[in-house]
Amino acid sequence: MRILFIRHGEPDYDNDCLTGEGRIQADLLARRLKDEKIDEIWTSPYGRARETAAPTAEAKKMSVGTLEFMHEIDWERTDGNPLFEDKDPWDFADEMARTGLDPSTPDWREHPYFKTNSVLDCVDYIEKSFDKWLEGYGYYRDGYYYNHTEEEAEHRAVAIFSHGGSSSIAISHMLNLTFPHACSFFHMGFTSISVVRLGREKGRCTLPALELFNDFAHLGKKMNY
Repeated sequence: MRILFIRHGEPDYDNDCLTGEGRIQADLLARRLKDEKIDEIWTSPYGRARETAAPTAEAKKMSVGTLEFMHEIDWERTDGNPLFEDKDPWDFADEMARTGLDPSTPDWREHPYFKTNSVLDCVDYIEKSFDKWLEGYGYYRDGYYYNHTEEEAEHRAVAIFSHGGSSSIAISHMLNLTFPHACSFFHMGFTSISVVRLGREKGRCTLPALELFNDFAHLGKKMNY
């Protein structure tokens, strides 16, 4: 099984849609994916993700499903105090590196940057929901691996149009990375494509492989985060 994680195009966050530039990016993406093997298309429930997927779905004459759990992540303090200088998870990962803190530490949840932050609920929810979704394809989480329990007539390819945050959580969970460690690695550009591959042999444990990451070649020399 191949899972294509695709970030939305340049957004108008206030109106939850794409900008004019974002729509151009989505069209360029559709041209890139037209001949790519994709068996299913899913999006987050957000307008900017659905709008990004629309040209690809139209070009491939495919229907689109919704994965509610792949929504944009929350990022706010739960103790009533403001966040540090209005930073985001990627800023905090960089700050951890600058101050000599290990972003891969298993007890990252206890760090002041994250301990009283609503993002923890998002991490738990997305990880649990993503594993439940994978069970529908015969993959069951077993520690660091996934057991494949069903025969596949063909190697399925599934595209998920969503967000940098939810995609980072899903990918880091599959690859057994901590969320802040993933944030230090994963900076996804608009309409970038990242691919994770799972083996399909029945009865075998499979360790997911990162086949492609942050590919935005369809945008030419343009790059926006």
